[in-house]
Amino acid sequence: MGDARGIGPEVLLKAVAEPGTEKEFEPLLIGVESLLAAQAKNLWPNGLPLRVEKALGRVVEVGGSSESFPALKDLRGWRKFLLGRPEICGSWAGRAIERAVGLVREGRAEALVTAPLDKSALNLGGYHYPGHTEMLSALAGGVEVAMMLAGGTLRVVPATTHVALSRVPELITVELLVGQCRVIDRGLRELFAIENPEIALCGLNPHLGDGGLAGDEDQRVVSAAAEKARRAGLAVHGPFPADTVFVRAARGEFHAVLAMYHDQAMIAIKMHSFGRGVNITLGLPFVRTSPDHGTALDIAGRGIADPGSMLEAARLAARLCRSGKRRTG
Repeated sequence: MGDARGIGPEVLLKAVAEPGTEKEFEPLLIGVESLLAAQAKNLWPNGLPLRVEKALGRVVEVGGSSESFPALKDLRGWRKFLLGRPEICGSWAGRAIERAVGLVREGRAEALVTAPLDKSALNLGGYHYPGHTEMLSALAGGVEVAMMLAGGTLRVVPATTHVALSRVPELITVELLVGQCRVIDRGLRELFAIENPEIALCGLNPHLGDGGLAGDEDQRVVSAAAEKARRAGLAVHGPFPADTVFVRAARGEFHAVLAMYHDQAMIAIKMHSFGRGVNITLGLPFVRTSPDHGTALDIAGRGIADPGSMLEAARLAARLCRSGKRRTG
């Protein structure tokens, strides 16, 4: 369900209602049933689509007992109740993730598709993680993971995720980059059935530092990581300047690009396929995807959110379960 204040419940239900999806995946919703029902009634006041009605009849509840929150019936009442209560939404979102991981690992579900959450609300709710990716890694036993964004012909991974830009130079190490290359290589093989993955490293500084005039990290760290990865048998290329490597990858020269920081990767993928991109967590012992957008609190409750990325996340999760070499476990 994601954060209850955002567009997560809306895009979730719209994706479930999409005609033809009954042939692609069977949804098991995890969230607050009465809130999801209110959202559905707001979207379809003249009667729910049969697939939505069926899904609402088997929601895995994370809202607690009926005494935990008011028995609100309409979306307006729910939104008024949730206003100024981010800790409740964060707690529900965290519980939903925990429950979902449990169901997948127990074999009661095949894949996990998560709606957007608010990271500050998640922390206020008692779950102290920078985001979904780090929380899922912890729940899976601390495995090394990579946050891949895929859309169209482009796949990107940021080596560092939700950290201040000023910290990136100190955080990118040879060990981190080589580890991320290993996770990407394995993910491309196991999930996407790519037999010989080709990975490009994106430089940190403009023009790879211009021979040291604009920083030495690309020679001292990124190039060293590329060489070490190649010695380990990985097909790693670069580093290449950020202003060209994503274009080359989108044209098919590389299967994935390892970027150095969050926005370097996100700007590229969102320019390439905004609204249809999908977040895939590589390295987990199960399939997990999510849409490429956030909670969009500014339009939540208005019924105008585009479910395209959420729908593609669900469809991709189903395809990965069917075609990937690794199975949920």
